[in-house]
Amino acid sequence: MKCARCLLQLQALRLVGRSARSAAQYGALLQSASSSQPSTLHNTQHQVLRQFHGSPACAKSRPVPAQFNHEDDKKRDKSLVAHDDLFEEVAKGVKTKAMFNKVLEVFTKTSVRRRGHVEFIYAALKKMPEFGVERDLVVYNKLLDVFPKEVFVPRNFIQRMFNHYPRQQECGVQILEQMENYGIMPNMETKVLLVQIFGEKSHPIRKYQRIMYWFPRFKHINPFPVPRELPKDPVDLARFSLTRIANDLDAEITVYQLPCTDITESGEEITLPHVVGIQSPSQMELLAKHNPSRPVFVEGPFPLWLRKTCTYYYILTADPTPREEKVEEPYDPERCFDYPLQLDLDLDRDLGDDESFSVGDVEEGPVFAMCMTSQGDQATLGQWISGLQQNNPILGQVPTLFRLDPGPKQLQGVAETQSGHHHSQDPEKQREERQPEEEPEVKEEEEPRRSREMKL
Repeated sequence: MKCARCLLQLQALRLVGRSARSAAQYGALLQSASSSQPSTLHNTQHQVLRQFHGSPACAKSRPVPAQFNHEDDKKRDKSLVAHDDLFEEVAKGVKTKAMFNKVLEVFTKTSVRRRGHVEFIYAALKKMPEFGVERDLVVYNKLLDVFPKEVFVPRNFIQRMFNHYPRQQECGVQILEQMENYGIMPNMETKVLLVQIFGEKSHPIRKYQRIMYWFPRFKHINPFPVPRELPKDPVDLARFSLTRIANDLDAEITVYQLPCTDITESGEEITLPHVVGIQSPSQMELLAKHNPSRPVFVEGPFPLWLRKTCTYYYILTADPTPREEKVEEPYDPERCFDYPLQLDLDLDRDLGDDESFSVGDVEEGPVFAMCMTSQGDQATLGQWISGLQQNNPILGQVPTLFRLDPGPKQLQGVAETQSGHHHSQDPEKQREERQPEEEPEVKEEEEPRRSREMKL
């Protein structure tokens, strides 16, 4: 009998499963089948109900409708604020140092526990060049102050060995690397903040020690340093650039024309560009010895980069002197004491010794002068040549040819004039101006010659 009751109970549990109604029906069947023992039936009924009620895992595992999941995602998106948008919302188009510090204060005051501080610091590092604070040491120290204090410090050697809080340490190292890239040397406040945040033996502290070891050794190693803030005046910038190119203390800078605005008789406004030139006494000597039958050339523009500023300069040069016209002058022994140009040593030499220097001679023409101007057309450079003629009278006898390449501003002007010219022309005139295919090749060779030649 007991075996039969157990089989009935198992069948009832398998068939019922999920609904209480079916469980009650099978419970009634069990009562009718074994009416002789009510106590045992009462116990079995309680067991069936208990197993049904004691299975809440089925209710938890039920699938949630899609609309509820979508609503939860919306709530999460609304609760999370992108750190990049935080900079844009607080700045509101005015990106200054004060606004950047205001964003840092807003983040530190709103979140007491500094949740999401790693993402915020990475976003701040990207936004620093836009706010113009990428070279400010005070801002970097405030950015380190965003980290919670004495939370990421290892308590024992095991935590220190297994790189305690690696994500936060990598973020601290990234701040120091950006300081290194911009040439910013940390101070004592930076070290105190790093010790409070990560401890004395951590990766950011090691990075700080390496920076403090190498930066003082390489800070003033460049013999020709470029200032961080270049002069904004174009004339002053041209003077600084030409002095840096010439590298001659005896070279003199002459301002042939200052930038100004002139009004013509017809009432049109004309902006005159600046023209600044440089020439040394040795270059004047070379130009005085130049053969008047051979032309000189004005070439350019050549780019010169000073940090992030690009300037252009022009040179007055000539072709290399032929070997037939070269005159060997005796060396001056007092011209250069560090690198003598000729050695007279009374030493016993073998037949296999070679007294000549192995120097690769490059055939280049001499450079007589240099200049910088904001408008590198032939008329402006002609004013420079006429100004040079006052101290170099030989330029009145030497033909001057212009080998000018289109600069960045000239390319835009040529494109605009060509587009306007093509639109203004009628189709009948364009047909009349068309010529056979062979003739433009001849014109391409002749036009530069006509544009380069300018006799003074």
